[in-house]
Amino acid sequence: MSLRDQLTDALYGLGWGTVKKLPEPVAVRLGRSIADLAWKQRGKGVQRLESNYARVVPDASPERLAELSRAGMRSYLRYWMESFRLPAWSAERIKGAFDPKDVHYLTDGIASDQGVILALPHMANWDLAGAWVTTKLETPFTTVAERLKPETLYDRFVAYREGLGMEVLPHSGGTAFGTLARRLRDGGLVCLVAERDLSSSGVEVEFFGEPTRMPAGPALLAQQTGALLLPVTLWYDDSPVMRGRVHPPVEVPETGSRAEKTSVMTQALADAFATGIADHPEDWHMLQRLWLKDLDPAKKPPAPEKGVS
Repeated sequence: MSLRDQLTDALYGLGWGTVKKLPEPVAVRLGRSIADLAWKQRGKGVQRLESNYARVVPDASPERLAELSRAGMRSYLRYWMESFRLPAWSAERIKGAFDPKDVHYLTDGIASDQGVILALPHMANWDLAGAWVTTKLETPFTTVAERLKPETLYDRFVAYREGLGMEVLPHSGGTAFGTLARRLRDGGLVCLVAERDLSSSGVEVEFFGEPTRMPAGPALLAQQTGALLLPVTLWYDDSPVMRGRVHPPVEVPETGSRAEKTSVMTQALADAFATGIADHPEDWHMLQRLWLKDLDPAKKPPAPEKGVS
């Protein structure tokens, strides 16, 4: 393991080992201080976040984008502070920490035993939402995690999420899809973060007026298993409670090839995500390239941002 990998693993270990022991007001202030420091330094992640917000709020002034990126970093660090502390939270604390609208779509789907797929963007704290599902709804679920480097860091994330009641499958290896399909056919619940394609073979969709690719997995799983496909968006307000919305089901089209149906369904997911992100842009933690113009050098805008990667 390289020195950089050792340091990365040690920092995350310090977070889970130390932050959860801090008094909550201290942890909140620490997260905000780190966020503000990172924002002031204007590193590549902050610049990319601001660039992505410019797609979401196209008429925003430079001052407004700066405000959004500062709020976005504070939201992002709130996610990390909560995540480091979640293993120490009581069941009652977890049950009261999330208040989703239209949750009946989810509870009715679970009761039907047809299988349910929850698809979310990187908004607010998706781990807290998952812990709420396993604790408040007493429903375990299966998810997929990106392989991280170093391997010890990936192992930390798997152990953390398994400790919250999730079954975690590695994104790589080619076996995840089959396992997810089996869980759904057995009437289980699957949760997938689904607005960023990690395979380079996703479905092209329009997202805030520009093309990008999103994973085909949620739509394909719904078609193959008959499971209910539900978009979910999350956000924070000024309270300690995270908010969210379970959107109406994405239906499987009655006609068309599998590829055509997948395209229509993935676009419907993108539209639901865009609705939630437009309402709460500062809680969308997308610090990476997403749109095809940014991913493909041949399609970059005429004046690319300096220092962004």
